[in-house]
Amino acid sequence: MAEIGSQVIGLVDRVHVERGQPVTAGQPLLTLRAEVERANAAAADSRARIDADIQAATATLALADQKVRRADALVAQNFLSDQAADQARGEAELARQKLQQVRGQQRVYADERRVAEAQLALRTVRSPFAGVVVERYVNMGERVEERPLLRVAVIDPLRVELMVPTSQYGTLTPGDRITIRPELPGTDAVVATVNHVDRVLDPASNTFRVRLSLPNPNYRLPAGLRCKADLPGAVNATAPAAAAGIKPVMAPVVRPASPRGPL
Repeated sequence: MAEIGSQVIGLVDRVHVERGQPVTAGQPLLTLRAEVERANAAAADSRARIDADIQAATATLALADQKVRRADALVAQNFLSDQAADQARGEAELARQKLQQVRGQQRVYADERRVAEAQLALRTVRSPFAGVVVERYVNMGERVEERPLLRVAVIDPLRVELMVPTSQYGTLTPGDRITIRPELPGTDAVVATVNHVDRVLDPASNTFRVRLSLPNPNYRLPAGLRCKADLPGAVNATAPAAAAGIKPVMAPVVRPASPRGPL
């Protein structure tokens, strides 16, 4: 789950999603007013596309090279002095440097266009991952500063958190598969995979925390469900699963997965 904000300050121009709506990675969630940035990007694009200076410098260099060839031919026939030929070569070199300067300026214009496009892109807030919009905090016309704009949660896979008795410590390792029974009518048991086991015990409750990953294709399970987990290796005479040698543990909660992974 992540609180989505904006890197820049501005006014909300349009909100593209509503609470409860699934989103994909990179999908626009909200746009800010961007008239100035759009105008700057258009101007930078126009500058980067203009090639008249390059064409003029190229033509000047071609003419200067032609003069050098003619001067060399005349010098070979003793119709022109070496000084005049050197002057023609100097003019050709100046024309060549001018062309390089113009090409360098054109690269600067291209860089300015990329900067303007990046500034314009910052006016659109996009989802960093696929998930579901959990909360929407702003409306059109509101000023955006540092506070969160939306909250997006990953619910495929879901994250299951177990509070397991200390007596079970050492029986679970990352990669173990555990049966989860959601407390939702009409829902079958599913299998989750252990991806993190806490190394620190909670002395107050005499438990430790285990985190599991539960695939949730098509978002068939809602986040926030209470559920029961079947842990192998323990017997509980009062539990229906005792005959199978499986002990239900303290009811965990199915949460949206964290895009950052285990801490």
